[in-house]
Amino acid sequence: MLTKTFGSALVGIHASIITIETHVGQGSKCYLVGLPDSTIKESIQRVESAIKQIGYFFPRRKVVINLAPADVRKEGSGYDLPIALGLLQASEQTKMTRLSDFLIMGELSLTGEIRPIKGALSMAIEAKKQGIHSLILPRENALEAALIEGLQIFGMDNLRDTIRFLHGRPQAAIKRDHILPTSPPYASDFSQIKGQEKAKRAIEIAVAGSHNLLLVGPPGAGKTMMAQRIPSIMPPMSLEEIIETTQIHSIVGKLSIDQPLVTERPFRALHHSITSSALIGGRTNPQPGEISLAHQGVLFLDELPEFQRNVLELLRQPLEERKVPISRAHGTVEFPANFLLISAMNPCPCGYFHHPEKPCTCKPYQVDRYLHRISGPLLDRIDMHLEVFPLGYSDMFKSQESESSQVIRERICIARDIQKARFKELSIRTNAEMNSVQVKEICVLDTTSASLLRNAIEKLQLSARAHDRILKMARTIADISQTKEIQPKHLAEAINYRNLDRENWSG
Repeated sequence: MLTKTFGSALVGIHASIITIETHVGQGSKCYLVGLPDSTIKESIQRVESAIKQIGYFFPRRKVVINLAPADVRKEGSGYDLPIALGLLQASEQTKMTRLSDFLIMGELSLTGEIRPIKGALSMAIEAKKQGIHSLILPRENALEAALIEGLQIFGMDNLRDTIRFLHGRPQAAIKRDHILPTSPPYASDFSQIKGQEKAKRAIEIAVAGSHNLLLVGPPGAGKTMMAQRIPSIMPPMSLEEIIETTQIHSIVGKLSIDQPLVTERPFRALHHSITSSALIGGRTNPQPGEISLAHQGVLFLDELPEFQRNVLELLRQPLEERKVPISRAHGTVEFPANFLLISAMNPCPCGYFHHPEKPCTCKPYQVDRYLHRISGPLLDRIDMHLEVFPLGYSDMFKSQESESSQVIRERICIARDIQKARFKELSIRTNAEMNSVQVKEICVLDTTSASLLRNAIEKLQLSARAHDRILKMARTIADISQTKEIQPKHLAEAINYRNLDRENWSG
């Protein structure tokens, strides 16, 4: 007898539908074909044990299991459940009349328990595209798949319950209305940071327009402390952003039954020992790296010059294109990488170059060599460069209250709403995503502002890319102040955030 069930294979963050054909006939061997990896080949042992535990038997006849299309490589243990169900149906031990109506995925334990899989959200998206509206998944994966509207998602705990359900036992589908939890309050708040008003202002602008930011200052100036509080001022995630981000985290198996959805913007703080494959993604079947896990959130690089230079240079293309392509022999996949880059560094090896009180013990050539660990092309792609200085004793213990994250967040949300309305007909969301044509159309300057910008470009010897980034920042500053036109004061403030370009660093 021949039986068909449907599963799914992952290619990058996308999925494709796999037809699992099971035939039981004359003979005595079992064949698993269709380009499976070693994990899938081992599934026969898991399936045999699981079906025996619930009172069925593995047929001692010729069994052929084909995963079609045969030219797509299949990986992972998620095919255990559809293989087991197809085998029981093909050997006529059960009669599940609706088996072919479902996309079914799940790993089986030796006792028949169903374990979670990776990429359930991508599978649900593809199932809807292909006209499959019902899915059977491990219970741990059901909530993320239920994000997709118009699907019936059934979460299962074990093989026995799945068979009973397919025999007609009623079970309620996961409801999409109850899957979006409210974000808990952040423990870290900007009200806890005394002083540093200029740095806070720069961070507010960076978040409002999604502009990349580099903080330069001595140890103890508060660079890391401020960076860690950035998620508390970021706008809430839209449903579209939740789906995009959850999809990436699902692919790498970072979701759990306690956290089935990514509803808070990611904050990925990297150690300087990170490798290139961990940063951008890799493996034979490419997996997302840290820059994709930071999608719709923050990528924080502390001690920037300590990172390997070849690793930092890999950021150049994603910072421009907001995606990362990974090429392998069998093809190229693209992962989204629309993140806000926040980086921090000391100004020299000892950390006290330009310090108002402590003398720097480094030689001039040591300072220059340290700063040149960051290449000019990479620095040019960082919109804002800001020097941060430590607070004096009186500033640290003054009684004046600092602005809370909630107050800053409200201003940022207003600025983001202005940008959303501006770009409603385009495929971008923030000012930083504008291309050169859009910058020319949207960031129009009056005569005074144009003259100011021209003088700054000539004096600081800035590139054409820096020119556009200054205009984007000025547009964001105007949005924060809810001003329709870019005024000279907005432009002057934006220019001020480029005062650490290469020519000025050692001055």
